[in-house]
Amino acid sequence: MSDKKQARSNNDQQLPLFEFDQENLDKLRDHQPNVNGQDSQFSKYIVYVDESGDHNLQSIDPQYPIFVLAFCVFHKRHYSEVIVPALEKFKFNHFGHDQVVLHENEIRRRTGQFNIFRSREHQLAFMGELTEIIEFSNFVLISATIDKRDLAKSNPEGNAYHLALALCMEKLYGFLKEKEQHDRRTHIVVERRGNKEDDELELEFRRVCDGDNAIGIHLPFDIIFAHKQVMSSGLQLADLVARPIGLKTLRPDQENRAFESLQPEFYCEGGRCSVGERYEGIGMMVYPTPKSEKPQ
Repeated sequence: MSDKKQARSNNDQQLPLFEFDQENLDKLRDHQPNVNGQDSQFSKYIVYVDESGDHNLQSIDPQYPIFVLAFCVFHKRHYSEVIVPALEKFKFNHFGHDQVVLHENEIRRRTGQFNIFRSREHQLAFMGELTEIIEFSNFVLISATIDKRDLAKSNPEGNAYHLALALCMEKLYGFLKEKEQHDRRTHIVVERRGNKEDDELELEFRRVCDGDNAIGIHLPFDIIFAHKQVMSSGLQLADLVARPIGLKTLRPDQENRAFESLQPEFYCEGGRCSVGERYEGIGMMVYPTPKSEKPQ
C-alpha cells in the first residue's frame, strides 16, 4: 500500500475529537444549560484539582522549590457533552481502548502505557491533540503557586498545599458569585494521596469552608477524594496543567507552549473581554505576591 493510501486509511480509522452540529456546538461553547424550571441544590460547575511538586518544607528540591495547585472549573453540561467524549475518542485513536489514565509525568517521560511513541514526532503529535482538547475546552483555571523557600522562612510549620488550597477556594467563590452559583453546593474533586494526608486536607478544607478564610464567609463547597486510577476526564485534564504553570513561574522567559495554551483559560478581570490577559494575581496567584503585582 502506498504512503498516501496508508495515510488515508489511518485517517479513516480515526474518530474526530469534536463532531457536533453547529447549533448544538454554539450552545455548548456558550455554556447555556437547558432550562427545565427546576431549582437545584447543586451548582452548574464541577471542580477538578491537581498539583505539581510536593508540600514538604523540610527537604526542598532546589530545581523545583515550588508547589502548584490548580483548580479546573468546568460547566457540567460542557464537561459531559464535549470534554468527556473528546477524551474518550482521543484514547480510542491512540490506544485502541479507553482504559488508560493520562498522567503528564508518564507522558513526558514516555513510561508505562506511554511507551507507544515511535518517535519524538509521534509524541509531539500526541501532545498536540491533547493541547487541542485543552484549547477547545471551555473551563476556568485558578491556580496558586507557593514558593516553599519563602514559606519555610516565614512559617516553618506551614503547609504549602493548605495555603494554596485556601487561596484557590477563595477565588473560586468569587467566580461562582459572578455566575450567581455561590449559594449552591459545588463539589471539588481531588486525588487521594494517603490516609494521613487526606485526613489533614479534609480538616483544612472544612476549616476554610466554615469561615476561616480571607473573605470571612461560609463557603458551600464539598470535597471528594478520588483514587488516582479512577477514569475521571476532569482529573486527567487537571493533571496536564499544573506543571506548565510551575515552569512558567520558575523560568518565565523559557519557551512554554503548554502554558501558552492555558492562558485563555485563566480566571481574569474583565470576563470574556479580557480572556488571556489580566489574570496574574487573579486566576494565577503566586505566594509571596510578586512586587510587580498589587495584592488582591
